[in-house]
Amino acid sequence: MDPQAKKQKLRTSEIASPSLSKMELENEQKKKQNDVAMFLTERVISAVATNSNFVFSPASINAVLTMVAATTENETLRSLIFSFLRSSSMDELNAVFREVATIVLDDGSESGGSKVTSVNGVWVEQTLTINPSSKDLLENFFKAAFSQVDFLFKAEEVRKEVNSWAARNTSDLIKEILPPRSVSSYTTWIYGNALYFKGAWEHKFDKSLTRDKEFQLLNGTCVSVPFMSSSRKRQYASGYDGFKVLRLPFEQSGDANRKLSMYFYLPDAKDGLDDLVKRMASTSGFLDSYVPSQARLGEFRIPKFKIEFGFEASRAFNELELEEARLFHKACVEMDEDGAEAVAVTARTLKCGARRFLT
Repeated sequence: MDPQAKKQKLRTSEIASPSLSKMELENEQKKKQNDVAMFLTERVISAVATNSNFVFSPASINAVLTMVAATTENETLRSLIFSFLRSSSMDELNAVFREVATIVLDDGSESGGSKVTSVNGVWVEQTLTINPSSKDLLENFFKAAFSQVDFLFKAEEVRKEVNSWAARNTSDLIKEILPPRSVSSYTTWIYGNALYFKGAWEHKFDKSLTRDKEFQLLNGTCVSVPFMSSSRKRQYASGYDGFKVLRLPFEQSGDANRKLSMYFYLPDAKDGLDDLVKRMASTSGFLDSYVPSQARLGEFRIPKFKIEFGFEASRAFNELELEEARLFHKACVEMDEDGAEAVAVTARTLKCGARRFLT
């Protein structure tokens, strides 16, 4: 499936509109999604990324969990997902998905902005009887490619098919989301989401000014890495109590209401990252409260980097670790003088609880 051919364009008529005004709803959803993102970040760090670089996409994980909640017959699991994503109902969760898909993840490349694609896929055991309303919801609301497959006899082929789907929709930056033996004849469902982003800086860095400088790691040691610099003295940067925030805007599309940027949070203390993350995760509305304004900087340098990270999310999110399911996630982000490129894939596998017999 070509990522450009499968965009997340959702019509507002596809689900009931909440009673809140559009502006109130968007603001509330934005705040809640930012809070959920920081909650997930703290959980990932403490469970699988202690003292290491990591990258992951809350939006990709949310997309998969929302599809699961919308189609599962397990009411306990649905309630767990509501609680985990801080949502009160399926209508609210669907409204969040719709807003993210139509505003945040809308592709702006044709009008001069960043290239953004979000693709969903579902693979279901061909012998299962599928609720027609669930199939319709997956195909028409979530815009998911729906495939009925033979897990019983061709589990490994299906695993490779899902991995190929992930590679196609991440420009080959993620070639495998499902590891060997993660799919078997017991598997009944696989839900997947793939995100791709590529944007150019509004003000590109001067490559001739890039120099190697010391960068301090979390363990206190220093390494030499290339630092980018810019002749522009005015940047979106502000200092707050215990930390600083930098915003690097991307080239914008024709939509004046949709502005994408990359934010950097730097603790004042060299060993202050853990405390800053805890503060960000425990303070509701934190990300919306600290938006930097333009300031004149004496010197401005930021490291180039590429980070890849993958983990079994079930280990970090044990509230959702039911015996029959596993949640896999991989992400990659690279930043250089011209801009940034980022991808993420999430896949959830579900197996039947009882042994399947051939007759």
